[in-house]
Amino acid sequence: MGRVVLGWVVGLTFLFGGPAANAEGATAGDTVAVFSLPDVAGVVHSLGQYKDSTAVVVMFIATQCPVSNDYNTRMVELARTYQPRGFQFLGINSNKQESREEVARHAQQNGFPFPVLKDERNLIADRFGATRTPEVYVLSPARVVLYHGRIDDSQNIAHVKSCDLQAALDAILAGNPVPVPVTRAFGCTIKRVN
Repeated sequence: MGRVVLGWVVGLTFLFGGPAANAEGATAGDTVAVFSLPDVAGVVHSLGQYKDSTAVVVMFIATQCPVSNDYNTRMVELARTYQPRGFQFLGINSNKQESREEVARHAQQNGFPFPVLKDERNLIADRFGATRTPEVYVLSPARVVLYHGRIDDSQNIAHVKSCDLQAALDAILAGNPVPVPVTRAFGCTIKRVN
């Protein structure tokens, strides 16, 4: 049985969770507690508001990381393909040196068709155990981690051999288990507050 992680509700006045929260982060099979974060316009989004989605795709991304930026077009294409099929995509920026204004410009310049949330004190990145950008978690409507890892296996799109996130989404859409639920994310490290 999976663990419960992500006990923080950010942007609200209360917390829940506690010792059961996983210090090492979420992995396939774990249940993620509801959290809330503001987007780049200051609108608060709660994981709970997406309970009717096919699944929620949480992507830790960056504005300054060249690896994350090489995936911007792929993230847009995946969101445009799978959001009409009931998937909710959320970008989360947890880097301390990337301001909300910078994150907003970056989202607009890249035409992200999904909310980009700002994790000011990297509390959500810490609870997920996210260490890289980009790094992806796919959550069921019951907030169980169905997939954790990379988008695909190469920063250079010409060298991609394994479209891991797409395979996970296709399996979920077909009602099947994700064939490879954990892959190794690669990219820049998330720059955390001290």
